[in-house]
Amino acid sequence: MPDQGGITVGELLLAEYQTVKDEQKARIGFRDNLLYVTLAVVAAVVAAAAQAERAAMLLALPPVCVVLGWTYLVNDEKITAIGHYVRDELGPRLARLAAADDTFPTFGWEAYHRGDTRRRARKTIQAAVDLTAFCAVPLAALTVFWASGDAGGPLVALSVLEALTVAGLAAQILLYMRPAPPRA
Repeated sequence: MPDQGGITVGELLLAEYQTVKDEQKARIGFRDNLLYVTLAVVAAVVAAAAQAERAAMLLALPPVCVVLGWTYLVNDEKITAIGHYVRDELGPRLARLAAADDTFPTFGWEAYHRGDTRRRARKTIQAAVDLTAFCAVPLAALTVFWASGDAGGPLVALSVLEALTVAGLAAQILLYMRPAPPRA
């Protein structure tokens, strides 16, 4: 289309692509830092509980790990959704607009990197890391709390509620690990 002082559809689509890729990049950085934050919080709480010799302090870990884990999971899902959108919607729209053939797919990297033969193994290992950081660690803290013997009724009830919440997060991590069904 000749420039008549306006913006072309192709320019709009490329601007949208840049915007969603910038969001994806920001979410990746934020998501990845959540693992480091979780490790720091776990170390701080464990050190404080050990120094004070108060196992009840470990009850701080499950809610913190669940909040951080859920935030990690939501960002991971949005990162994946952006990739799907670029591959399934934006790329084909730009290809049609450019009357491109299939020889060079639009935004080929979006599909190319998903074809790696070790991708499934990496996804499985990442799920194990996520389950360990956000679920196994707080469950271990609860186990130490329960074994300590200095728990009163309300704290035990709270710890059971925390265990159920952590189990719920574990289920969500496993559900999100599965590939999304194709969009109709």
